[in-house]
Order: sequence, then structure tokens, then C-alpha cells
Amino acid sequence: MECKVKWTGDGMSFVAETGSNHAVVMDGAPEAGGRNLAPRPMELLLAGTGGCTAFDVVLILRKGRHAVTGCEVSLQAERAEAEPRVFTHIHFHFRVSGKQLKPEAVARAIELSKDKYCSASIMLGKTAEITHDFEIVDA
Repeated sequence: MECKVKWTGDGMSFVAETGSNHAVVMDGAPEAGGRNLAPRPMELLLAGTGGCTAFDVVLILRKGRHAVTGCEVSLQAERAEAEPRVFTHIHFHFRVSGKQLKPEAVARAIELSKDKYCSASIMLGKTAEITHDFEIVDA
């Protein structure tokens, strides 16, 4: 995996170009010289973690032939007060939609993602307490 991050030369904006040929813009907070034009790098880290685990949950449910039609993950994170301002607690709230989804199947998919498949949350779990809950929407 590769990524190149380049300062735009304007304020505190950066463009990341990924190995899969996609670009992501990042910016800093105004108090740090940014212009608030894009997500902060730590916000992208949190978003990537949410994407990683949602990907896993959908894939696991589909492989189990469950009729999943939607998956949303809301993440709430707390960071350390002192530098380095690592995440210290992250709560994942899953909202999984589908037809006749069984709570035990959804719980198992979330646990497998948390314990085995989601590299991002497993990495962040080295500094942060990770908790989760879920709700099922019959759709």
C-alpha cells in the first residue's frame, strides 16, 4: 500500500494521493493555520475506521446469506488532552437494516470485525478503549 501526501502551499491544506489513484484533501483548524476547507487528518482516520468495520459487517452478513440492505456506523471518539492526542475511547453505534435479520448474526458480524478483520479498529484498540452497540431496522 502506498500514499503520497503533499502540502498545497496554502495555509495547512494537504492532498493525499493513494496507491489506488484517488485523492483526498485534508485541512487544519483555523487556530492551527488551516482554512477549514476539508476534514482534519484525525477525522479521516476515524472515518476510515468506520468504513473498515462497516465493510466487514456487510461482507460477513452477505456471506452468511442474510438479507442485509443497509449499514451505518456512527462513531464517537475521545482524544487524550496532552500530546500525542491519541484516541482514548471510541464508541461504534451500528444501525443495520435488512429483512428478518437476527440479532445474534449482527452481533457475530460486529464481533468478527472487531476481533479479527478490521485492521483499523484493531490498531486503534492499542490506545483506545473500543465499545459498540447496534440496532436492527427491519427494511
